[in-house]
Amino acid sequence: MLFKLRIHAADVAAGRAAATVIGELLAPEPLAVTLFEDKPPSFVVEAYYAIEPALDAIAEALAGLADLGALSLVAVPDENWVALSQAALPPVPAGRFVVHGSHDRQRFAMWRHAIEIDAGEAFGTGHNATTALCLEAIDLLARRRRFRRVVDLGCGSGVLAIAAARAFAGARVLAVDNDPLATAVARANARLNRVAARVRILDAAGFGHAVVRHAQPFDLVLANILPNPLIELAPAVRRALRPGGIAVLSGLLDQQAHEVRAIYAAAGFRLLHRRSRAGWTALTLARR
Repeated sequence: MLFKLRIHAADVAAGRAAATVIGELLAPEPLAVTLFEDKPPSFVVEAYYAIEPALDAIAEALAGLADLGALSLVAVPDENWVALSQAALPPVPAGRFVVHGSHDRQRFAMWRHAIEIDAGEAFGTGHNATTALCLEAIDLLARRRRFRRVVDLGCGSGVLAIAAARAFAGARVLAVDNDPLATAVARANARLNRVAARVRILDAAGFGHAVVRHAQPFDLVLANILPNPLIELAPAVRRALRPGGIAVLSGLLDQQAHEVRAIYAAAGFRLLHRRSRAGWTALTLARR
């Protein structure tokens, strides 16, 4: 018998914080921790345990975090729970891309734009609307122009960097994240999807890494993060892009997109496309 812990988080930031705390606990130590989108803007954290965990210990560890719901615990059959949980996630089409788990590998083996990403501790499987919107934006851009230098800020699982390497033949892609767990997952996913030779993954925040600075100017900046970091990064994104370069920004609730768009307009960007789904928005902007 296995045990599944479930907790609702008000937004992705709260969910990531809770998932990180739970994943780092040694007593009780989880077998796996996942983070999934619920009804926008909320998320759900789930953790699996081989023995029944002490909820008091988990609640105490989470006590300093805000915007979390009550903990619930249920027993689940002692089956191949990893395969079952992955199989429950259907493939996600996004433009010409389709993001699928390892359980669907044979089904999509011959698809040029198929990307294999299993749900896990790094954000970005395509099941979140923000990721799917960014993939659709990349696909639309790939139909119209070529990009040689691309950077993915806050790369998470690496799905957007992998998509850029697939969509833009010959492009060199940098992917950065300040979470070592995320970059480790992204490196593994880049190897799995056979783009490791063209996707370099760095432990960094923003444009601070020397490799990122030396690679400028970029043709394309991808940033599926949170509104406040996007706002703070507006001047740096402009400096990092060549004139006419493109920024694809997401991680935005519909009501947050207007402010981000205004900040980037003041920084010298014009709106090319705005896409929304399930309460989330992605902006495609061009540097003037």
